Amino acid sequence: MVSLNIRDLLTAFSPSLDYLAISSGDGRIKIWDTLKGQVQTEFADITSSEGDFYAKPERGHLSVDYKCMKWLSLDKKKKRKLGSSLLVLGTGSGDVLALDVSAGQLKWSVSDCHPGGVSAVSFSTRDLCIYTSGADGMICKTDPQTGNTLGKFRASTKAISFMSVSSDGKILATAAAQLKIFNCSDHKKMQKFSGHPGAVRSMVFTDDGKYILSSAVGERYVALWRIDGGKRQSASCVLAMEHPAVFIDCKCFENEGVDDAGLYVLAISETGVCYTWCGKNVEELRNSKPTKVLLSYEEFPKNHKGALPTVLAAKLQGTAKPTAANVFIAYGLLVKPSFQKILMHPGTDIKLNSSQDGVLLPLSQSLSNSKKVRDLQNRVTALDRANVEDALLPLPKVYDLHEKKMRNMNIVDRDEVMEESVESKDVMVEVDAVTTGMEKQLRLLNILGSKDDGILSPTLDSATLKGINLEDNIPLKKMRATVLSMEPSNAYKLLELLVAKWQSRSNSGKCVLPWIYCILVNHGQYIVAQEKPESQMLNSLLKITKSRAVAVQPLLQLAGRLQLVTAQIDKVALSKNPISLHNDQMDDNEDDDDVDEHLYGEEDDESQLSSDDDS
Repeated sequence: MVSLNIRDLLTAFSPSLDYLAISSGDGRIKIWDTLKGQVQTEFADITSSEGDFYAKPERGHLSVDYKCMKWLSLDKKKKRKLGSSLLVLGTGSGDVLALDVSAGQLKWSVSDCHPGGVSAVSFSTRDLCIYTSGADGMICKTDPQTGNTLGKFRASTKAISFMSVSSDGKILATAAAQLKIFNCSDHKKMQKFSGHPGAVRSMVFTDDGKYILSSAVGERYVALWRIDGGKRQSASCVLAMEHPAVFIDCKCFENEGVDDAGLYVLAISETGVCYTWCGKNVEELRNSKPTKVLLSYEEFPKNHKGALPTVLAAKLQGTAKPTAANVFIAYGLLVKPSFQKILMHPGTDIKLNSSQDGVLLPLSQSLSNSKKVRDLQNRVTALDRANVEDALLPLPKVYDLHEKKMRNMNIVDRDEVMEESVESKDVMVEVDAVTTGMEKQLRLLNILGSKDDGILSPTLDSATLKGINLEDNIPLKKMRATVLSMEPSNAYKLLELLVAKWQSRSNSGKCVLPWIYCILVNHGQYIVAQEKPESQMLNSLLKITKSRAVAVQPLLQLAGRLQLVTAQIDKVALSKNPISLHNDQMDDNEDDDDVDEHLYGEEDDESQLSSDDDS
C-alpha cells in the first residue's frame, strides 16, 4: 500500500465552505461542490497575458506551475455568493492570477509581479486588498477588483518562503531567514523571531492577533510565537507531529472568567493525517496530546498497489463547546473526494471509512486464489477491427452473428459446422430472448409500433423518396429547395417514411434528421393539421428523440473509459513490441533454414536418380 503524499497539493476552501479548489501540479484547477460532491468547473490552459479564458496557449496547462492559492471574499454581506469571491493564484514564473469562479474565466493577471516565483498570497479584510510575497523579498499590495498594484515594500534581502496577514489586517508576518512582524500601515518592523532552519510552508495568525503559528519543510512540529513587541526570539510552544505539516489553521474560544482566549489548533501532515490540539492557555496547549483524524483501509486489500485515500483538506468552523470544535474535512482520492463535517473532542481519535470511489476499473475481489480465477479477473476485452462491426449492430441483428461467421469461413467441414451450431444453440436462444424482451418494452412505450411498422417495401420507399438519396451529403439550401417544391401531402408521407427509417435504424440519424428538421420547419402547419390521434407519429418522434438523447452522456463516458483502456493496451503492446520483433526474426531465420534443407534434399534425390539411370 502506498499512502498519497499531499506535499505538493494545493487546496483552498471558499469562504462559505461550499466549494473546494484543488490543484495537483498538472496546471489544472478543479472546483468541487462540497454539497453535491461533484465537479463544478475546471480551469485549464489559463494564460496570464490574455484575459480570454478560452485562449489556447502554445505550451498548454502542463507548463503552468502554481505555487500558492487563496480563496478570498470581497464582500462580507454576500459571503455565501460565489460571485463575490476570487480565487487568487501565484505561479513559479512570478505571475499573479485572479479567477472569477462564478463566471468561469480569468478576471485579471499581473505578469512578473515577483521575479523568481510567487510564494504566498494573503488578504486584508480591513483594507480589502491582496498581499503577495515572492523570491525577490518584496511584498506587493494589489487591488482585488482591477489587479492594479497599490504599492510595494522590501521585507527581506532574501527570498520569502511564506507570508500571512492578521484577520484585522493591521499586522503582517513574513518568513525568510527569520520570522518578522510588520505594521501594514507604515511597513515598519515590529518584532522578529529566530524562525525555522528550513523554508516555512504554512503560517497563520490567531483570531485575536496575539500569536502566530508556523511549520517548515522537514520539521515535524508546529511552532507558536507570541507577538508582544518584546525581544524574545524563541517559540513559546512547540506541538509535535509524526510527519511535517503542510497546512495550519486555528480558532480562539472564550475562557470563563479569564481574559485570554483558549486556542484550538489544526494541522495536516504530508501523509494526509489531521491533527488537532486544544488548550485554555499556552501551557495547557503545550502539554496536550494531539487528536488525530485518519482513514481506515479495511476495504482495500493488502496487495493494493495504487494510492490510498487520505485527508486532503480541513478547516475549523468554530467551537461548539469550550473543548470541542467543528471541523469540515475533504478526504478520499483526488479523482473523487468526499466531504464531511465532524465534531472533534480532545483525546478521541476519529477513523473515517474510506471507499474505492474514483478507482479506475476496480477489480472484484474473489475468495478463490486459483490461477484460473486470477486470469479471469485480469482479462481485458478490447474492441478491434475483428469484432467492432458486430458491436455497432443494433439489438435485432445480434442473433445473426453466428451466421455471419459461417459465411466468412473459406473451407469448413460440415461435421464441424454441425457441432458448432449445436454448442451455440443455447447462446442463440438466450440472445433471442433478450432481443425480444427489449423490443417488447419499446413497443409498450410506443417507441416502436406493430411488428410490420418497420418493414417498408422498396417500391414504397422509392416512390416516396422521389429520387432522394439519404446517404448523399446534400447542402442545406438544396435540401430546403427540394422540400419546398413538394406538395404538403407528399412531404407528410416522406416524413412518415423518415421517422419509420429512424425507428428501425435502417438509416443513420445523421442522414435522416436534417430532412426531418427541414420538413417540420417548412410544412409544420400542414403536418400538425393532418396528425391523427391514432397515428401518433409526432409523439413517437418525440419519444425516440428523448430516449436517444438520454443515452448521449453515458456513451461519452463509456468512450472516455474505452480510450483509457485502449491507451493502456497500446502502451503494453509498445513495451512488448521489440521482443516480438526479435522473436519474429528468429522464426524467419528458422523457416529459411528449413527451406534450404528441403531444397538440398531435393537436389540429392535428383542426383541419385540420375546416377541410377546412368547405371
